[in-house]
Amino acid sequence: MTEAPEESPCFPGYDTLGEIYCVSFVRDLSPEEVLHRFGVDEETLEEVAFDELDHRSVESMRDDAAGYIGAARVGAWTVVIEPGGWQIAVDSEISARVSRGTEVVSVCRHDYAFNTFAYIVDGTPVVWFDPMFPDERSGSDPDRFVEKMRAVGLDPNHDIDGPGIDHPIESSFALASSVTGLLFSPDMPNLRFLGAEPLEN
Repeated sequence: MTEAPEESPCFPGYDTLGEIYCVSFVRDLSPEEVLHRFGVDEETLEEVAFDELDHRSVESMRDDAAGYIGAARVGAWTVVIEPGGWQIAVDSEISARVSRGTEVVSVCRHDYAFNTFAYIVDGTPVVWFDPMFPDERSGSDPDRFVEKMRAVGLDPNHDIDGPGIDHPIESSFALASSVTGLLFSPDMPNLRFLGAEPLEN
């Protein structure tokens, strides 16, 4: 992966999560409630450090899904890390549960399928697109963030036959920062996360 532009407010530690991961932000729910809605084995709940999440997920990896996830409170939001996973951004059943009565912003990297930026409110995808193709948006209000997208380098009128999108994941985190109002402090990886193993679907 190329280096992120210095001015891009990326989620700290994102570059250590590998080729598949999802980082989501859920408004006004506790880490415990987010994990409960996601569907975890509550007997496995424990406090873990950020750098343990990926290791534990690899140990219990499932087919293209996180084997372990973590959640931590940051201001009015709970950040959820799915190392090796993608479900909050892509699995409509899980995203509907997690976003019920609130809003979710997700950035998902998947080197073997497609990347995703998703903004979901009360179970409804409002803005959803692959950051490599920001002109191909879907959702109930796909143009809601066009000015914010343009400001972070995700051209909403991108021409597929023209130059590609530089730093699509980094720009997606910048968009997530703009939408949530979170500044992504360098101290975020020092948070203690509540971690657990997801239930088998």
